[in-house]
Amino acid sequence: MIEVVILSIVQGITEFIPISSSAHLILISKYFSFNNSTLTLDVSLHIGSLLAIIIYFKKDIINFTKNKNTFLKILISSVPTMIVAYFLVYYSIIDYLRNYKLIGWMTIIFGVLLYFSDLRKKTKSIKSNYNLKTAVYIGLFQILSLVPGVSRSGIVLTGARYFNFNRVDSVKISFLMSVPILLVVSVFNLKNLYIENNFEFSIINFLGMFFSFIFSYLTIKFFIKFLQKFSLTVFVIYRIILGAVILFFTYL
Repeated sequence: MIEVVILSIVQGITEFIPISSSAHLILISKYFSFNNSTLTLDVSLHIGSLLAIIIYFKKDIINFTKNKNTFLKILISSVPTMIVAYFLVYYSIIDYLRNYKLIGWMTIIFGVLLYFSDLRKKTKSIKSNYNLKTAVYIGLFQILSLVPGVSRSGIVLTGARYFNFNRVDSVKISFLMSVPILLVVSVFNLKNLYIENNFEFSIINFLGMFFSFIFSYLTIKFFIKFLQKFSLTVFVIYRIILGAVILFFTYL
C-alpha cells in the first residue's frame, strides 16, 4: 500500500514539473525494490495524471470551437515524439536508455539548458504568438524527453522559453502537450493489458489512479501560481544536485 502511495505522489508531482518523472520512478522503484511497479499500476498512474490535466483545463477543452487551432497545433507538435517513441519501443532501444549514468548526465545537462532559457524576460503568449511553426519546433524539442532524466515538462519549457514565451504560457504549452502523450501512453498500456489478458484492476490500482490524480491536479495548480512569481532556478538547482548525487554513486 505504501509503495503505491509513494509512486502515485512521485508520478503526480514529477510528471508536470521540470525534473523528469521517468527518472524519479526508475530511481525510487530500484532503490526501494518496489514490487508494485506493474503495468496495471503504470496505466493507473498515467490515467490519473491525464484526468487531472483534462479537468484542470476543462474550459479550454470544452470550448473546442474557440481553441480548435490551438489544439490542432498541440496535437501536431506531439506527433514527432509519438513516432520516435514507437520505434524506440518496437526495437527495444528504450530499455538501453534506462541506465543511471545517462539519467545523471541528462538531469544535469538539461537542467543547465533550462536555466539559460529562463534568464531573460520574455513576453510572447499562446494567444498571439503560438503558430504552427513554433509548435512543430517545440514538438521536436519534446522528442528528447524520451531519454530518462531529460524531463518532458522540462524540455518543453526550455523550448518555449527559447522561443520567448512567458513562463506561465510556457508551462501551459507543456501541460497541454502532455494530453496527447499521456493519452497514447495509457491506450498503449491498455492494449498490452488486453494482449496479456490481464484486466484485473485491484483496489491498489484504483488507489494509485486516485492519488496520482490528486497530486497531479495540485501540482498543476500550484506550479502555475509559482511561475507567476518566481523563476525556474530552484528546479535547476535541484536537478544539478540530484544529477551529481546519481553520478557520484554511479562512478563510485
